[in-house]
Amino acid sequence: MLIVETIAKVRRKYFVDGVSIKRISLDLRLSRNTVRKIVRSGKTEHQYHRINQPVPQLGKYLERLHQMLKEDSAEPKKSRRTAMKLFETLRAEGYSGAYDSVQRCVRKWEEEERSNPPQVFIPLSFSPGDAYQFDWSYEIVTLGGAVQTVKVAQIRLCHSRMFFVAAYPRETLEMVIDAHNRAFAWFGGTCRRGIYDNMPTAVDDILKGKDRNFNRRFARMCSHYLVEPVACTPAAGWEKGQVEKQVQDIRHWLFAPRPSFENFDELNRWLAERCREICSTRMHPEDKEKTILEVFEKEKSSLMAVKSAFDGYTETGCRASSTSLVRYDKNQYSVDCRSARKAVTIRATADRIRVFGKNGLIADHKRMFGKHKTIYDPWHYVDALERKPGALRNGAPFKDWELPPAVQQIQARLLGQKGGDREFVEILSAASAYGLPPIEQACIKALAQGTVQSSVILNLIVRELDPPKAETVTVSDRLRLKEEPVADCSRYDLIRREVQHAAV
Repeated sequence: MLIVETIAKVRRKYFVDGVSIKRISLDLRLSRNTVRKIVRSGKTEHQYHRINQPVPQLGKYLERLHQMLKEDSAEPKKSRRTAMKLFETLRAEGYSGAYDSVQRCVRKWEEEERSNPPQVFIPLSFSPGDAYQFDWSYEIVTLGGAVQTVKVAQIRLCHSRMFFVAAYPRETLEMVIDAHNRAFAWFGGTCRRGIYDNMPTAVDDILKGKDRNFNRRFARMCSHYLVEPVACTPAAGWEKGQVEKQVQDIRHWLFAPRPSFENFDELNRWLAERCREICSTRMHPEDKEKTILEVFEKEKSSLMAVKSAFDGYTETGCRASSTSLVRYDKNQYSVDCRSARKAVTIRATADRIRVFGKNGLIADHKRMFGKHKTIYDPWHYVDALERKPGALRNGAPFKDWELPPAVQQIQARLLGQKGGDREFVEILSAASAYGLPPIEQACIKALAQGTVQSSVILNLIVRELDPPKAETVTVSDRLRLKEEPVADCSRYDLIRREVQHAAV
């Protein structure tokens, strides 16, 4: 290959000094054709590029190598195989050539891939109150001393960049609805459009273009808030790029180092406070003289008002078991024993489990997460105790039952005597009818009197709730005295003196 200095000498001798091609060839020991090529081409540098690299050993393995490279291109960069790993795979399949051939082929394939036209993103602009973006992220926190992965719902107003995040144990539809309820209450309004990815909790079917079949409950939520849901094109995350970047930022701002709280309620209160703090200090990316919070205060007037939160539950039908339990999300919850073996409807929200029967609400529990837990409400089984009072001693729903201290003392004394369990069931039945506070007051009075009997306690309850009324007597005017009598004790003194006492 001719170096740049040799080409420069040839050009100066020919064009400046006027030396002939034959003389230059002799002086510089170059062939006449080489000198003639330099003079006629006008180039200051000549390079040789091989069009086709011969690969006699790798030839029949090229297709296999390209197939592996194509498979790896769909994986994250850290998961792709190196050229050495590909070489070892080919060697195992019979390739006997050198590693350099494989390395050159891999480098050429990567260069060709990079030479494809790069993807161009178009900057987006949103007017106040126009749209918000929603997405989920997975973060690691410490709750109650245990390290666990939580799902974080992230909502961002596209104009002001004001954001809100809330953590949940699940990424289910009721959590999606609860996150919207919290966010819209926190923002003080909502936008006209909501931009989402094609999350299965909201989208049932992806149709042509932007058309989607949204989940019925999700569509009802959007209708309640007058929001038009817009789904992104599959694999086009740039269409909601603001919240995609927020996911990365929030991970550094709020979850590094790992936060530690007792429960989700404490965690979510802290997240809401930190969202406002960050937005009050960070400058807006476009209006760089104002903070995000200042731009948001102006955007609030453009948000649509929220009159009420959407009742965000998911509904499931089932049949209560013979032990008055229903199963939901791998846990069991008690219901009124009168609904045992009957069809019921479970309405699950982000934090409550409500069960409805034919005549209305029959159970209301705090929602539990995890697996294989049974949540009892002892009052659901009081009616069954009237027929089976003996179950009061060893029944699973009645273990660790937190009753008022006075009621617990009555229970301990009654269960220590024959037939006492039936008497205490009578007291519990009265509590389910009249409420626990009157029962507690009656038990306190019974203990003070030292009469621990169900009949006495029930009598005290009735007298407290329905005291006897004094009868009013009406007197006729003809019978009413005109002059009030005056007491005169002198007559009794006279009689006393006239009485003769026997001598002792």
